[in-house]
Amino acid sequence: MLSIGPVDVHWYGLFIVVGILAAIFVILRLAGPYSVSKDFIIDSSFYLIFGGVIGARLYHVFLEWPYYLQYPSEIVKVWHGGLAIHGAIITGAVISFFLARKNGVNPWLLLAIFAAGMPLAQAVGRWGNYFNQELFGLPTALPWGIPILPAHRPAAYFNYQYFHPAFLYESLGNLVIFCVLLFLHFLIIKGRKFSTRYYQSVLAAYLAMYSVLRFFMEFIRVDEGHIIFGLRFPQWASIFIFGAVVAGCGWLALRGRVRSGAAPQKTKPLDTK
Repeated sequence: MLSIGPVDVHWYGLFIVVGILAAIFVILRLAGPYSVSKDFIIDSSFYLIFGGVIGARLYHVFLEWPYYLQYPSEIVKVWHGGLAIHGAIITGAVISFFLARKNGVNPWLLLAIFAAGMPLAQAVGRWGNYFNQELFGLPTALPWGIPILPAHRPAAYFNYQYFHPAFLYESLGNLVIFCVLLFLHFLIIKGRKFSTRYYQSVLAAYLAMYSVLRFFMEFIRVDEGHIIFGLRFPQWASIFIFGAVVAGCGWLALRGRVRSGAAPQKTKPLDTK
């Protein structure tokens, strides 16, 4: 916690806010070339931030319900950590669709624009985990291992001091995803390929890449998690999202082939008499 005079600033909340502001800056820059009103983006951002935080918190509380059932007052203490990104993604997608439909904006375009800002917000926000001494990985002797105070170490690793900076790995991975999504938007804007299928491609790229990143990150994390058939719950969520993306892309590709391969209109044969 950082104290500025009489004001106490929690590092976790600070990095979340900085990440959100950075994402909004990028989203506003992208809105122009797509002819999306910046006022609409700002208004939508308010609902998405508010709804996303609630969705992320509720998802986390659901996963850790036995703990919060015992300490219900902790449910509202977001500054102590505990925001599940999968909850924010689900809530954000629903809110985006509703706002886009209500304001006459292509929902896939709005999702594609906001998807570009998401990994940047995640990359910055993850640094709050460092100051909270959470989201670290297995013990390591590597030079970039980070020290974890005994109070934050799991009992099984109490005698270890240095651990993998899992938060840093995920932060860097999200930065790579952010760069890829910006490049995809650049190709769309430069080529003036303003169509739903390209917007869907940006969203699919984000969901697929983050699902892969999160799936493998879970193998090194040591925080408690629900294990189902040998995999942690976020891994199953990542598998489900990745599978949905693959199925969706396959369906769109098949539909495109059916349309392009449609039988030509029959014409009356020439009269040769």
